[in-house]
Amino acid sequence: MKKEDCFYLGKIVKKYSFKGEILAKLDTDQPEIYENLDAIFLDLKNNLIPFFIEDSQLHKSELLRIKFEDVDTEADADAIMKSDLYLPLDLLPKLEGNKFYFHEVIGFTVEDVNFGIVGTIMSINDSTSQALFEIDSNGIEVLIPMNDEFIVKVDRNKKTVLVNTPEGLIDLYL
Repeated sequence: MKKEDCFYLGKIVKKYSFKGEILAKLDTDQPEIYENLDAIFLDLKNNLIPFFIEDSQLHKSELLRIKFEDVDTEADADAIMKSDLYLPLDLLPKLEGNKFYFHEVIGFTVEDVNFGIVGTIMSINDSTSQALFEIDSNGIEVLIPMNDEFIVKVDRNKKTVLVNTPEGLIDLYL
């Protein structure tokens, strides 16, 4: 399994018991949907290794307490501490309407209600306080905030995102 075929689920943050149980901080708004997994991929030295889950349950709402098969001691748990957790993309819950996962819209065409075709989404910049569409418009980078008020429609069939940006925003780049 390759990282590009997976999504980041969270990180192992601490040991829970002397029997090898760990606590994982999940990067999700709905941790309960990941409570009964059979297996998960751990990033160990840049390789995704499958670990099978013996038991798991939510712990204090935002942490998932996990007991992996063959992780039976504190030393075993130490060996996987701080590892990132991944799951295959096909396990992501399907989103509908104007909700989308960042990876899902890469390659989509952005069209503005007033401006017309802007370009193709090359990536999403989420390192700022406001996530941004990074759009290639004939070799020029255009940044549009991913603001719910700007996004009119996400059409998965046509692979387009229709936006209604403030007047002049796109013209700043072109």
